[in-house]
Order: sequence, then C-alpha cells, then structure tokens
Amino acid sequence: MSDKEIKAKFKPRARLLLQLGDQLIKNESIALVELVKNSYDADANEVNIYMENPEGKDEGGLIIEDDGFCMDANIVENVWLEPGSDYKSKKIENLEYTPRFKRLPIGEKGIGRFGVHKLGNVIELTTKAKNAKEVFVKIDWTDFEKYEYLEDVPIKIIVREEPELFENGETGTNILIKNLREEWTRGTARKVKRSITSLVSPFETVDSFKPDFDIIDKPEWFEGLLSWDEIKDYALYYFRATIIGDSITDFTYKFIPWDTMPKVSSREIDESDDWFGNYQKLERGEGTKKEKFSISDGGIEIGEVTFEGYIFDMDSHIMKRGIDDKTGFKKYLRENGGIRVFRDGLRVYDYGESENDWLELDHRRFQRPFRAFSNNQILGAVYLDRKESSSLIEKTNREGFVENEAYNRFKNALEHVISLVETQRLPDKKRLKDIYGPTSKSEPVMSLLNEAKDFVERKVEPSKTKKQVIKYLVKVEDDYKRVNENLLKAAGAGLSMSVVIHEVEKIISEVLKVLKSENASERVLGLVKHLSSLIDGYAEIIRKSKKSNESIIEIIDQALFNTEYRLNAHGIDLVKAYQDFSGTIKVRLSKSLMIGSLMNLVDNSIYWLSKAVNANKKLEPNIFIDLQEEKKYLNLIFADNGTGFMVPTDDIVEPFVSAKPNGIGLGLHITNEIMQAQDGQVLFPDWGDFEIPREFKNGATIILAFKK
Repeated sequence: MSDKEIKAKFKPRARLLLQLGDQLIKNESIALVELVKNSYDADANEVNIYMENPEGKDEGGLIIEDDGFCMDANIVENVWLEPGSDYKSKKIENLEYTPRFKRLPIGEKGIGRFGVHKLGNVIELTTKAKNAKEVFVKIDWTDFEKYEYLEDVPIKIIVREEPELFENGETGTNILIKNLREEWTRGTARKVKRSITSLVSPFETVDSFKPDFDIIDKPEWFEGLLSWDEIKDYALYYFRATIIGDSITDFTYKFIPWDTMPKVSSREIDESDDWFGNYQKLERGEGTKKEKFSISDGGIEIGEVTFEGYIFDMDSHIMKRGIDDKTGFKKYLRENGGIRVFRDGLRVYDYGESENDWLELDHRRFQRPFRAFSNNQILGAVYLDRKESSSLIEKTNREGFVENEAYNRFKNALEHVISLVETQRLPDKKRLKDIYGPTSKSEPVMSLLNEAKDFVERKVEPSKTKKQVIKYLVKVEDDYKRVNENLLKAAGAGLSMSVVIHEVEKIISEVLKVLKSENASERVLGLVKHLSSLIDGYAEIIRKSKKSNESIIEIIDQALFNTEYRLNAHGIDLVKAYQDFSGTIKVRLSKSLMIGSLMNLVDNSIYWLSKAVNANKKLEPNIFIDLQEEKKYLNLIFADNGTGFMVPTDDIVEPFVSAKPNGIGLGLHITNEIMQAQDGQVLFPDWGDFEIPREFKNGATIILAFKK
C-alpha cells in the first residue's frame, strides 16, 4: 500500500494582519514613523500630520498627508494591499532612484504600513499619482476579526473620475485614521512629537524632507518642549569622524568651555596632529588580542560612515556654572540622549531611543567612570549611504539592524572612534574637575574617591587587576552614597518628632482661632481628629506603613478640609479641577501619610503666595489641583501662581534644604520619601508637560505620580 499525498497550502487567517501591526510595531511613535517613511519613499517633500480630539477614541482622528508621487490603482491593489511585497526591495536591488530627490527606498519589508492598525480601527486612504486617477480605499480593521481567512475580507478600491483631494494635477497621499485604539495623553503626544522631529537629523538640515506633527485643538500640549538649538549650546565637547574602509580619514575634536569658565581655554585638534597616526587604523579587541579590521571588505559593504556628537557634563558642580534649568536639561538628555543612525538622512529605529544603549556606553562608563561618558551624556548621529550600506539589513520588527558580521564591524568602528574621543576628552575633563569640581573641603570622601579613580586611570597599566580595582572603587562610591542617604533618612526620621511638634503647634493655633470665632463648632472635632491622625502619620515614616486601596479624591478633599480655615484667612482660592476627573481614583497607599503630605504642600503654597501678594498687591492667589491619568501613573497635579521655586528643584527634596528663613527643610524631603515608599515619585515638570492653566506658568508645580 503506497503513502497518500495531500496537496495543501498556507491559509493565512484574517487576524494575521492585526497581529503583525501589534507585534511588530511597538507604539504609536513607531507606527507614525513607518507611515512617514512611506512618504519619504514616495519622493515627498512635506509630510504633515494633524490630530484632533486626541482624548476621545470615537471622536479622535489623525491625518497624514504628503506631496509625493504616490500610487495608482494598480500599485494600491498589487503592492499596498500585498503584505510582504518585494516592490521596494527590488527598487533597492536595481538602484532605482526617485525622480525628484534621487532617493532609494528606506522601507523594504512590505509590512510597516500595517502598523496603522496600532493607531485606529478605520483607515481611509486617498492617493493620486502623476497622470493617474485619484484612488480611494477604506479599511475597517475590525472586519479582520469577523472573517476567518485573509482572502475573505472584502476590500473595495474606488477609482474616482474626478479627484476630491488632489486637484489641478497635484499628487500625494492622504491617510485619515479614525476610531482611535487608545486615548492619547499629553505625554504620549509629546513622545510622538519628539519621534517625528528626530526622524531627520538635527545636525544636518534636510530641506528636501520636512515631516511635522501638530494637534489642532491642543497646541498647548507641545509648549515647553526644549529644542535641539537650546540644548547643544550646553555641550562642552564636540567631535566628528569619517570612516572609510579600514581607517578614519577625517577627525575633529573640540573642547568648548562656557563663558562662565574663564580659568580654562578652548582646544581643537584634527587628523593633521602627530598623535593621530596611532589611532587612524581601525582596531577591535583589547590588549594583545587587538586586531585591525575594515568595514568594507570580504563581501561586506558598509560604505562611508560619518559619526559626530555633542557630549555634555552632568556633574552638579559643572552644571551650576552655566545651566539654570537643570531639571529640564537633564530631562531632555534622559529622553533624547544616545546615538542615532541615519541612512540617506532618515532615521533608523530604534537606535538612540532612551532604552536602547546599543553601544553599551553605560557599561563603558561603569568600567571607566572618569574616562567614559554614559548614554545620556551624548547626542550623537551616525550617517550612512543607502546604496553603499547594503550589508546592514534592517530587522523586520523595526529594532535596528540584523546582528550579522557587517553590523559587528559597524559597531566596532564606532567604538574605536569613541575610544579616540575619550582619550582626547580626558585631559579637558580633568582640567574642569580640578578647577570647578568638588573640593576636599566641600565633599571630602567623594573628592578622595575621585582622586583614587583618576590615579588608577592614569598610572596603572591596563590589566584585569586594574579593572577590578576600578570596579571596587565604583562600588565603594555607590555604597558610600547609599549609606550616606540612609543616614540622612535616619536623621530625618529622628527629627520627625520636631516636625510633628511643628505641625501640632500650627493646628493648636487653628483650634484656638476656631474656638474663639465659632464657639467649639464641629470643625474643632475635625481638627482634633486630624491632630491624632497626623501624629500617627508621621510616626509611620519610621515604621512600615499600612497600605490600602484609597480614593485619591477623598484624600485631597480631607487635606483641603483640614486647611480650609488658613486658606480662607489668606484669601486663597482653590481651582478644584480634580472634581471633574472620571478615571481611576483608587490607589494603594497610606491614607494618613498622604493627607499629611498634601497639607504640607498647602502650607508651603500659603507661605510663598503670601510673599507673592506682598510683592504684587494686585495678585489674586490661587491653588490649582487636578488629576491626570497616564498608562502607568495617576498624576496628582498641585500648582500655585506664587513666586515659583526659590531653590533648584534638583536640591529641594534633599533634607534640610529650605528657602524659608526659619524653615526646617524636611517637608518635601519627607513627601518624596513617602511617595517612594508607595512606589510613586515626586516630579517637578517643565511647563507644557501637563495640562495646567496658563496663570500658573510662573508659580510652583509639583506632581505626585502614583503607580496604578
């Protein structure tokens, strides 16, 4: 009896496209970037992205519109609707450049456009090519759940006799996305704005391609975003290198001290200096295992690579000499720091994203803390030519290049440049530290540790022992900081009784006022009850707090009730925007601790609002309280229209730091400790990060971010 042969074929399920969008495109930023890349490939000059009603799923919508050469009905049917199409990869293989800007396609997998499902459930595509009729396609992604197989899903292509969008010979593509998958927050929108802005290198102006993103009814969401031009002037070091084959052919390094650093002078070197010959040839490995290599031989083609970057110093002693907004500066570098890759002027994701330290800069800094720089200390860019870098293949999931031998050589070449930059930066960094860094008088232990690390770096030959010594010095430094922090916490806990007494004195004063004015009303009982809970609350700082699911709105109401008399006495109005909040209000926390923390914020605002009113008699003092929700956090926003912070926000949560003449300086420190104990955090946002009325722009704003 012979075996039976069954002829079969793959039958892709309809929901496969939804899975492609969800699994391969990880967030809204990447989804929009993929659509913008399609516009680039279509030879577009401008790509405008508009959004309306971002906070409503049903009402919200996105429009992506470009002026490229775009598609006719045949391309729509046989390329755009064909997952995994090789249409673009063949253009790359045959070196078919676009007619207007001479571009090779950036996309080549044929699946990026299906990431649009990540954004909304309905897409309406209108496109018109030159000398062709306008084409319209509408896709409802929810249909892909209703049908079993992909081929069963009905798709209608309408060829219009008369164009509705692209008239008078215009070409382009318009994509309307409706029924948003998620409600957008201000934070999401700002991340997308940064992604779209960073799609083109800030180092080089690419006039031929200009993507932009705006929210029509929420322009204020983008207020306060620091720009590249504002940040780059803070860089103390700059470099640029060109790599061809096995060598660095051009190199520039600059040390650029600020005007506020008159004791150090600028310095600039290039490939003409004598020392350069020792570093010109590419090498990888360490010690006796070092080997020379090339980025273009043995069948590997990477072509010319240009690498440049601005390096920043985030030491507090350095920053205080020239950076006013330290919080905004550090936040910008935390979110934008890293080294990005651009191919034909367009970014390759996800190199340069804050979570992708692909050149392991943080690890290098751990091994060589004084010599190396971390991922958030550099804004760097690598430039590649699409035609010449064919051996670097982008991954399907849009997370960089396939890690083949070409990629390894590419990475090794950049690491060689980084080592060269570190070598040149070292003496300049040492001069800065010697003149403007911590002294033995201001920070004796840290100064000694820095001297020890510096000595080992300069005097000890490279070896396993050297690495171990540096490793232990770093560990000693970390342990010292941790022990010092714990001692401060212990001191704060030991002094918390004085804080309690301080609060008790204020409340007793309130009780006396109420007794005189209201003859022992119910409010007296409320104040006395609070007195008891306040004592319990502060006592919980030095023992494990009991957490339970509490309504954050009830906690705010209670804190405001307890401070109502003082607020009225000082003529301070409350803007209770939180009362209109309809999202998640239950948070696991210690109720008494949070009531005490909020009362402390109110007390601080009363003090500084009084100062502001004394300086400006026309000022109407207000406090704004709101709740705004993100995916992982419920944010309690507390703002006033007073003087603003009189102490840098980097220092204000440290113990014993206060701008009040007789202040203890423990209030915000304890609040910060309480929030950390509840898995939350205290934030001091830039203007525009959250939706706050403009009248509070110059006052103090604090965010208590509770983890959901």
